[in-house]
Amino acid sequence: MTSFVLSIYLSVSILFPFGSQPTPGDPFLIVNKMTNELAFINENEVQRVLPVATGRSTEDTPEGLFTIIIKAEDPYYRKKNIKGGAKDNPLGTRWIGFDAKGTNGRIYGVHGTNRPDSIGKYITAGCIRLLNKEVESLFKVVPIGTKIMITTSENDFYKLGVEAGALSKDKAMLDHKGVQNFVH
Repeated sequence: MTSFVLSIYLSVSILFPFGSQPTPGDPFLIVNKMTNELAFINENEVQRVLPVATGRSTEDTPEGLFTIIIKAEDPYYRKKNIKGGAKDNPLGTRWIGFDAKGTNGRIYGVHGTNRPDSIGKYITAGCIRLLNKEVESLFKVVPIGTKIMITTSENDFYKLGVEAGALSKDKAMLDHKGVQNFVH
């Protein structure tokens, strides 16, 4: 019986990471509300830094360490009954939902937008808004179970990544000067 339970645990843990997360090399997202930017960290490197829109007030976009638990293409906008893929859908073309405030991944998320002029602003009801082409790219490489850290900080993404455990200190020190190459 013990071996059966262990085999179930091991096969499920491949699909959904358990234990302490992140570790250097794992995909990881950091959103810094101070700069309205999102960093995608993978393979122990800051891969991309993208501009985002966040909450109108500091309380709207929750801070902390969360887990991506749902992903959807052409998400349906329940609040106003707008079909996925519709031009007036404010969620854009992709939804990457996380479990902030004990929610089920359908309330808070990283998503696209039908208002590209809103990127960089403090304008959302709590989600993190990206350009559609950027969220589509991110959607492909961020698996369910990925951790997302949302913070307001003066620290750069390398320091934040090291503090969160997503970057090894040695690697971050070597790569630190190259971060500007990834900023759009």
